[in-house]
Amino acid sequence: MRLWSVHPKYFDRQALTACWREGLLAQAVISEPGKGYSRHPQLRRFHETDEPRAAIGDYLSAIVDEADARGYRFTRDKIRMTGFGRAMPVNDGQLAYEWTHLLAKLERRSPSVWERWRGVPIPDPHPGFTVVSGPIAEWEKVAMADPGRSSTGQQEAGT
Repeated sequence: MRLWSVHPKYFDRQALTACWREGLLAQAVISEPGKGYSRHPQLRRFHETDEPRAAIGDYLSAIVDEADARGYRFTRDKIRMTGFGRAMPVNDGQLAYEWTHLLAKLERRSPSVWERWRGVPIPDPHPGFTVVSGPIAEWEKVAMADPGRSSTGQQEAGT
């Protein structure tokens, strides 16, 4: 599951569709604890809010807004609850990691989309997040050796 912290405007069709699908799965797990992979690491930031169901609903709303802007037909009625109305924090290290990850996917899968965005050094966050200073999230599964992480998976000081 990948619930991107990056603004959905940067997504290709595949990423937008996958984020919608995975967001709906996350919504189901958050709404019905004990169903599915309720302890998925990427769900922590929603569970840490005082209104997880509304927070995931607001997250999904931004995905639908992007789909609408592109002329896609995502069913907004599938969003069960909205109204969290506050941005969740995302570390700048997490956003940078996800940006590198997304750009690599775009380069392989959608070269024209990659070409459009590859010069952006720091992407805008998803509208449901506000950027704060910090390392890659401790819940993130880093795909390759990351010199900014120790062997325990924690960000090392000074990086």
